[in-house]
Amino acid sequence: MQDVIIIGAGPCGLSAAIECQRRGLDVLVLEKHCLVHSIYSYPTHMQFFSTSELLEIGDIPFSTSNEKPFRHEALAYYRGVSRHYNLQIASYEEATAIHRQQDGSFIVHSVTRSGEKWEYEARNVIISTGYFDHPNMLGIPGEELPKVTHYFREAHPYAGTKVTIIGGSNSAVDATLELLRVDAEVTIVYRRASISEQIKPWVRPIFESMVAKGKIDLRLSSRVIDIGSDHVIVESELGREKLMNDFVLALTGFHPDRKLLFDAGVEMSGEMEKPVFNPETMESNVPGLYVAGVIASGSNANEVFIETGRKHGVLIAEHIIASR
Repeated sequence: MQDVIIIGAGPCGLSAAIECQRRGLDVLVLEKHCLVHSIYSYPTHMQFFSTSELLEIGDIPFSTSNEKPFRHEALAYYRGVSRHYNLQIASYEEATAIHRQQDGSFIVHSVTRSGEKWEYEARNVIISTGYFDHPNMLGIPGEELPKVTHYFREAHPYAGTKVTIIGGSNSAVDATLELLRVDAEVTIVYRRASISEQIKPWVRPIFESMVAKGKIDLRLSSRVIDIGSDHVIVESELGREKLMNDFVLALTGFHPDRKLLFDAGVEMSGEMEKPVFNPETMESNVPGLYVAGVIASGSNANEVFIETGRKHGVLIAEHIIASR
């Protein structure tokens, strides 16, 4: 029997694994994708908003020559930390169910990429799953077309094309500036009256300059209501307009998947559907079942970042030890 099974090998899950392992607990991490899959899913050339110090886990320094680290540096860092602590990680193995036994232990069911099914017994379970598998859908006609994606990796495939971006966050602005470098024609459609206030401060002046010069067609207080094979229909206070385009990047954010939590008996609270847990221990209403990282947030996935979620592991590990 494992002392702890952690579901999710993101930075917060890895941090929890390290803290539990440091205290002599036997830990297994199940990850349905690759290590730190959420970071892997970021745009190829993305630069973090945070400094490297705020992304560190396990007291391992995150060295970079840049003021803010880039995606590829973070991937290398977390690989290195995992090797340093020799964490037991089962990659490409998805946890499918968690059942609490009468004695208070848990059975965790999983399936591998090849379809093999496994069962693990554990005294405690930590759910630290991310959200990049679950984009916020628009719910409009044409969203299922091949020209539409909720993910932006890099600009090259869009060179010389007409691209409509839906959204006004950092991801939308970063994608826009990359697309301009490959001579894409970019229109941003955003439902609010102004671009997000959370745009990286070193990026905002460049973006605003490109808008002022007419390099970016920015449509505020507007929304896409229909997507066709070669166009989108945009609605604003001025009415509806048909814009010709080749691709649509619906960068509308993501949300956590709470199915494992629901099925395991974890209660939700409030309109944000936030799991019920003790913020001092991160233990849910199900004894021995903990949440760590973004899964502890409500519908707003930006409520918990790596900077804060990485601290959950200490709280959980200390509580497990104290409860033994």
